[in-house]
Amino acid sequence: MPEPTGTYAIGTFEAHLTDERRNETKRGTAPEAEAVREIPITVWYPAELPSQQDNEAENYPDSLGECISLVFGLPKGLFRHVSRVKTHMFKNARVAKERSSYPVLLFSPGIRSTRYQSLTLVEELASQGYIVIGMDHPYTSARVTLKDGSRAEYLHEPEFAQSRELYDYNVKEVAVRALDARFVRDTLEEWNQPSSGHALSGRMDLNRVGILGHSYGGATAAETLATDERFAAALSLEGGFWGKVSHKPLERPFMYLFTGGTAQSLNPDASKKEAVFFEEWQEDADRVMRASRSDALFATVEPFYHQSFTDISLVSPKLFAKQVSPERTIEITRSYATAFFDRYLKGMKSDLLGQDVAAFPEVRYRPEYTRMGDTALTGGYLDGNATPNAEAASR
Repeated sequence: MPEPTGTYAIGTFEAHLTDERRNETKRGTAPEAEAVREIPITVWYPAELPSQQDNEAENYPDSLGECISLVFGLPKGLFRHVSRVKTHMFKNARVAKERSSYPVLLFSPGIRSTRYQSLTLVEELASQGYIVIGMDHPYTSARVTLKDGSRAEYLHEPEFAQSRELYDYNVKEVAVRALDARFVRDTLEEWNQPSSGHALSGRMDLNRVGILGHSYGGATAAETLATDERFAAALSLEGGFWGKVSHKPLERPFMYLFTGGTAQSLNPDASKKEAVFFEEWQEDADRVMRASRSDALFATVEPFYHQSFTDISLVSPKLFAKQVSPERTIEITRSYATAFFDRYLKGMKSDLLGQDVAAFPEVRYRPEYTRMGDTALTGGYLDGNATPNAEAASR
């Protein structure tokens, strides 16, 4: 795995959150009347570097290999090597003391995927001083292990006669995921209380919370930003606009990263369409980006295709890297995601936002969808008890 570029070591732990207020809407191991919604999460955070004898870096979770097998119909055995790869994460490491609290990001994965799908991006964000919470969403994520050990398997959407019926189905499913994000945010409030005794008690800056996601997770990020004012900014890695987000102006900063592969599908004469392409996307994107009342950024990464925002190119470069090397793929995604959240959660300016730059010729902004003002959460973050590292400050 590529080395994170931030100054912090990375700690991690897992938790299973249960929302007693919501019944599970999909079938599960328990009768529907008895099943409540569960959201398994992994937390990554800025940590003190443990001594080697005290701790050893975690291996890469094998769930990404399972997802690739599920999505592409490839044998699981091709991906056994994934779980032998060392990450830069240390289980239950001490939270870094450099700051009293850190901004928070929620991450939502794509459909049939896993909260570990973009671990290189997550590691980078944690190393730069963010607490990142990766969520799995039972029945739209791939294979989710619940608290009792049972599995919530991905349930394929029904066959629909018209694309609009599938669109309406996606609206309902993304609404469930947005409620998951809201519940996780509620839980963080409880954890952050001094009386909670939690390892992150008082260490989360809950005035600076963002959300990002890929594909279905990108749609989740956009819908969450539109429906929960506690989220200060959102980044969609080629997600849809399913739900209230397509009917009301966004009030807080939003960035959308598109891929050249999917962009080609917008051409009516294109002989081949990306599997993720749907006809309503262009109309929704146009309405959302133009109507935004806050900073809005829209850029296309020309050599990318839909799965480029995951770690898939590292798993098998020959199968999945395509037009750009795995290292460059990771560099592009990490650089723009970090620059966006550094701007809107930390108040740090960046040359990467809102304009094309020579260092990344692969990334091109669409000016009709991009505008920036002075919107940023500042409030003294950079005047706290730490100074951002030189590499981050130079962005």
